[in-house]
Amino acid sequence: MSDATTIPARRGKAAYATAGQVIRVINTHGEQVVDTWAFNRHDLSEFMSMEHSRATMRRLIPRVGDTLLTNRRRPMLTVLEDTSGGIHDTLMAACDRYRYQELGCTEYHDNCTDNLAQGLAELGLQPPETPSPLNLFMNIPWTIDGALSFEPPVSTAHSYIRLRAEMDLIIAFSACPQDILPINGKAGKPTEAHFQIEL
Repeated sequence: MSDATTIPARRGKAAYATAGQVIRVINTHGEQVVDTWAFNRHDLSEFMSMEHSRATMRRLIPRVGDTLLTNRRRPMLTVLEDTSGGIHDTLMAACDRYRYQELGCTEYHDNCTDNLAQGLAELGLQPPETPSPLNLFMNIPWTIDGALSFEPPVSTAHSYIRLRAEMDLIIAFSACPQDILPINGKAGKPTEAHFQIEL
């Protein structure tokens, strides 16, 4: 995958994209959740918002043709294609040190909140906050009575989702380091993922 950028296992990565460019996010090994954020390149206080997007999409999981909105209800990313099985999550906050403490960790654990900061720091930026991410490939089924569960992804190796930038933006990713719950496959071993910005 020489023309793709690696999102290292358990780490973050960020890049610039221009309005009209398409971002392909590849689940390289098939069972890796990729937390995804987008920020207005010219004003980081405007960012992709799951709660604003759900209100307009009127569904919990975006489908091909749906547009994800900013916290100012402006179009940010549109789903063009999805070969991953179409199961993603818009409900769960990014994992952080407090989440791993809750899960019983007594020492530092890699986490998506820190990975967002690390990815943006490589561009000389810092997030104004940690928005709730679009958790690509994450499988969080729900029942009619509102119960949620954490399940392995349904995506397969080399499956992908393609997203069109609707404004100049910064896209940021974390190859989620969760290894306590089975969200990164039954083996619970986080792996690398990749992305491409198509011209």
